[in-house]
Amino acid sequence: MSTHPETELLDLLPEDNHRLANLAGPFGRNLRLIEARVGVEINERGHRLAVIGPADFVSSAVVLLKDLYTLARDGEVTPETIHLHLQQSGFDELGDDATDESESLLVTPKRKVTGRGPNQRRYIRRIQTHDLNFGIGPAGTGKTYLAVACAVDSLMRDEVRRILLVRPAVEAGERLGFLPGDLAQKIDPYLR
Repeated sequence: MSTHPETELLDLLPEDNHRLANLAGPFGRNLRLIEARVGVEINERGHRLAVIGPADFVSSAVVLLKDLYTLARDGEVTPETIHLHLQQSGFDELGDDATDESESLLVTPKRKVTGRGPNQRRYIRRIQTHDLNFGIGPAGTGKTYLAVACAVDSLMRDEVRRILLVRPAVEAGERLGFLPGDLAQKIDPYLR
């Protein structure tokens, strides 16, 4: 990556002021959010945006802005939409040079486990470096498997003394459905 910033001009077509306002958000909040997350500077002049920053970041920001401008046709682009788009597209991996598999290798008694893609490798690294993590995503993407593998790896390296597995506590009452016994008998297994 070069040290000189690159500038790319992006013309948002078709020109539609309402759509542009949906993209930028109130007081340009969405553009500032993209600047902070991707690591570029965005200068707005009508339907022409100047994206300034490192070459890789600029090209990624331009792709993101084009996609979000397309979404802006249907309504306001929210910060949550931007966040999800960045997460799903892998833009958070920009500038993260720890993407090799050796840093996300987990050793368990039966096999070695590593993340299959950049998102799983990032998830493993974050579990290893942070005390509290939230794994959010579609079913079947390996969130629980990788979390348990990280726990076993930490146990094998004597970083922890034991692994504690707990059941989720659920609300009492009709949300439990039909189970034999009174309310105390229904709830007791979840609160042990």
